[in-house]
Amino acid sequence: MLWRKRSFHYHLMVWPGIVFLILFSLVPMFYAMMAFQDFRPRRGITGSEWVGFDNFQYLFQLPDSRTIFFNTIFLAVMKIIANLIVPLVFALLLNEVRVRFMRRWIQTIVYLPHFLSWVLLATVFFDVFSLDGIMNKLISLFGVDPILFYQSNKWFPAIIIGTDVWKEFGFGAIVYLAALTGINPVLYEAAEIDGASRFRQLIHVTIPGVKTTVILLATLALGNVMNANFDQIFNMYNPLVYQSTDIIDTYVYRVGLNDLQYSLATAVGLLKSVVSFVLVTVSYVLASRFANYRIF
Repeated sequence: MLWRKRSFHYHLMVWPGIVFLILFSLVPMFYAMMAFQDFRPRRGITGSEWVGFDNFQYLFQLPDSRTIFFNTIFLAVMKIIANLIVPLVFALLLNEVRVRFMRRWIQTIVYLPHFLSWVLLATVFFDVFSLDGIMNKLISLFGVDPILFYQSNKWFPAIIIGTDVWKEFGFGAIVYLAALTGINPVLYEAAEIDGASRFRQLIHVTIPGVKTTVILLATLALGNVMNANFDQIFNMYNPLVYQSTDIIDTYVYRVGLNDLQYSLATAVGLLKSVVSFVLVTVSYVLASRFANYRIF
């Protein structure tokens, strides 16, 4: 009884999160049946006509379906790869900085963009990559003609991937830096006694020491293959680059809220959720097998 009284405030602290989970994750699952209906708002869910898998068949008949699925997977995979490699390289380089004050200062600077909203950053990047922006002024010094980055299906995906990496690599490096601190210093001392240079120590001690962490993050990232970051793309893209950067989430937003095709939008979102669930399950199985990581 005394234990229950002492733990009451802990339960009280958890309840807001539980209520949030119920309202925004469990309750909406009831409305997923809209994907199998010809939903009409005035009739409601219980009164709308049941059409089975017609919405899914119509989805794959649309000329845009292949484009949005390809864009989603391509952008998500490229972001996953870049957000694994860049933070790792940065963490390895930062770990070689021996001045502690300088290392903490650099880590803090690159960590800050993670907390900035894409609403703000979209405006900043638009100014940077505009026709008279900093980037075009920089490349003009080398005799290159100005580029319409935000109107080019060739350049805009690279901007999406690059800006996402710029925003998140400082935050991602924290995990690798934590893994680097777990490497036994005796290994470095033994390597130094054997005559290993700093580069040899990096290859034979540091990288093997973080190999498990890299494998774990790579396998867990598999669950995000269908998530290309709606916030970023929605705030940065425009109709001229739909061909290269229109993803599932932005398509669902336009079809559902702008075109009022509620059933089709729900079908697309439900299909994405099912595929994401399978990928998350596979990623945790792989993480358990190759990195000995378990959540249960």
